[in-house]
Amino acid sequence: MKSLRVYLIVAGVLLVFYITAQLNQPRSVDWSENFNSKEKSPFGTYILFNRINDIFPGSKITTYRQPVYNVIAEDSIKNSSYLIVCQSIAPTPADYEQLTNYIKQGNNVFIASDYFGGAFDKKLHLVTNYNISFGQNDKSVRFLSPYLDSARQYKIEKGCGNVYFSKFDTAHAVVIGENIDHRPNFIKYPFGKGSLYLVANPKLFSNYSLLKPQGAAYAATALSFLKGTKQLVVDEYYSQGMEEASPMRLFLSNPTLQWAYYITIFSLLVFVLFEIKRRQRIIPVIEPLSNATLDFVTVVGQVYYEKHDNANIVQKNITYLLAHLRDDYQLRTDKLDNEFKEKLVKKTDIESKFVTELIDYINYISVQDKVTDRELIKLNQLIEKFYIKAR
Repeated sequence: MKSLRVYLIVAGVLLVFYITAQLNQPRSVDWSENFNSKEKSPFGTYILFNRINDIFPGSKITTYRQPVYNVIAEDSIKNSSYLIVCQSIAPTPADYEQLTNYIKQGNNVFIASDYFGGAFDKKLHLVTNYNISFGQNDKSVRFLSPYLDSARQYKIEKGCGNVYFSKFDTAHAVVIGENIDHRPNFIKYPFGKGSLYLVANPKLFSNYSLLKPQGAAYAATALSFLKGTKQLVVDEYYSQGMEEASPMRLFLSNPTLQWAYYITIFSLLVFVLFEIKRRQRIIPVIEPLSNATLDFVTVVGQVYYEKHDNANIVQKNITYLLAHLRDDYQLRTDKLDNEFKEKLVKKTDIESKFVTELIDYINYISVQDKVTDRELIKLNQLIEKFYIKAR
């Protein structure tokens, strides 16, 4: 027992040193586009949703982490406006119908997102694109409303204004904002007594943008289209997912309780390990025959998972796909332009719309320094879908 006490003291001292080092080490900046209202990282939305009362004084602010269909079904959000800021949104047909009925009753919906899929793509024919120009990578944006200063340009770095609508229903939509290349980035769809406002640049509402004078001015002006609303419904479902209310989640959300939990678990593990070592006789272990190939694949996959280098995985996925196109379809892949898309459509008999979506997304994601899990998953899904269609 005396030796065990010594081990526990040493382990406790080492744990204290480790925790101190972890708390004092400099933290790298997280540039992921999470648009999370609790994140203070550059592309979180902590500032927006903590200062939202300054933009809508007197309005009741309600936050939800449920699908649109479930939220709008509640009677308590009638006569209100709906705000969504996320990286991508793809509502189901049921969500879309509920949303448009909500707008027709005189409510307004404001959505800022890089990607509009699902029912938005099918019903409103929305397609976004990323504008990359060498030498001047950051695009300024402006408003076209006659009630606003259309000559004023808003320019924020880090590509905050580089996404635009390359396709939309021009017969019903009204363009109320564009970038310096006259490509629309802010459009409005009237539905009955209300309107659906769509912005292709969610970064313009991020912490990074709002810390810039021009970014703060743009966000306040854009959201002024919802002025006068008595209640503002803030969506967190499309940026954080479905709300979980487990006791463990609530327990771990408190930093003090979280550390207490980890220290308790660590102490119990140390105690159990030393007790087992002292009391249990050694039992020889007979190792089963291993599959060397499977072990190798598992190790490689684990290395990539622990490194969490999504950009590297993206480049490898794209490299393997392009090699497949060269070997099986004899296509040159040094330039992924419209001519390449047409040749790929002819070679594979896959519909042009899907080929365009795949190649455009490859062109977009291949130049990103940082790639989020959601972007990586989307690329993987598109590539898998291509292989299935090309069979």
